[in-house]
Amino acid sequence: MMMRLHSHSQASTSCLSQQSRLPPSLSSSSRRDSVACRVLSSTTAQETRDVSARVRELRLLTALKTPYLPNGKFDLPSYDRMLEQQISHGVQGVIVGGTTGEGQLMSWDEHIMLIAHTVNSFGSQLAVVGNTGSNSTREALHASEQGFAVGMHASLQINPYYGKTSASGLVTHLRATLDEGPAIVYNVPSRTGQDISDEVVGSIAGHPNFLGMKECTGNARIAAHLSRGTQCWSGNDDEAHDARHDAGAVGVISVTSNLLPGIMSRLMTSRDPELNASIQALMGWLFSEPNPIPINTAMAMCGLVQPVFRLPYVPMSKPQREEGAKLLRALQEHIPGCKEVRVMEDDEFKIIGRY
Repeated sequence: MMMRLHSHSQASTSCLSQQSRLPPSLSSSSRRDSVACRVLSSTTAQETRDVSARVRELRLLTALKTPYLPNGKFDLPSYDRMLEQQISHGVQGVIVGGTTGEGQLMSWDEHIMLIAHTVNSFGSQLAVVGNTGSNSTREALHASEQGFAVGMHASLQINPYYGKTSASGLVTHLRATLDEGPAIVYNVPSRTGQDISDEVVGSIAGHPNFLGMKECTGNARIAAHLSRGTQCWSGNDDEAHDARHDAGAVGVISVTSNLLPGIMSRLMTSRDPELNASIQALMGWLFSEPNPIPINTAMAMCGLVQPVFRLPYVPMSKPQREEGAKLLRALQEHIPGCKEVRVMEDDEFKIIGRY
């Protein structure tokens, strides 16, 4: 599916050169320069509405894994191969630098560079959603400015975690980030420690840049959002088929589609309980440790990425890998680019704390 999703103008290239070196703690003068740059690269209101309408229709977005070189830097050739496989197997959009992509382990310079690279190389073929949310409103606004300046089509925004705020503060935070451009709001209380309540969602639902929720609290909540006119993407792979066909979700933002893009695309396109059942065991294994540990391990075992981990993530144990290898081999024909599934030895993995 060729996505003609043109967002911000080519003035964004010069904006990146100015902005990407700026730390999140902008001075007042550099902040003014950043805003001026954003104005130069902004689209018309109609273009923004057109992009938003297209993003709202996407059934399958992959929360894309970020591959690394042995020195811990980005492995862009592997990243590009992954994206080519995603596109050819029906994926319509990607989340860049999300939890799965380890945006939490990136500097903002790295993060914006990866968004820019994705847009420049693949932005005409699929939607690029940058995870520019933060528990600091200031950082979320700055990162979102940069992300839109380099052409991302939408942002992913999370509620402030650790330093939690009040319901009123959360509404104000989310409205401020929505003012920057189209955004999906991400509710994952198991990670943030705070649910985004229905009342908060209702308070932001009328914002023209609000695209909907990535909802991780279950299909009943998705159905409830839909009944109030708020569309959702499932954030739970094991529930996504039923979320799409029973609860009314538009689709899924998926981890499993890093490995099985074609199957996940089929599950979002048509009801297929048997196909859905056939991958439940693998999905269970992929979430048997905190994400992204299992998907990183699996992709290394399949030879799709180099076996490099940025701390604090470490590979699954050898007994866990042996269990996973059986599940991966059963589905190997559906894993693009996987020529062999290896259990691997512990010393084949490289774990890096400084990069």
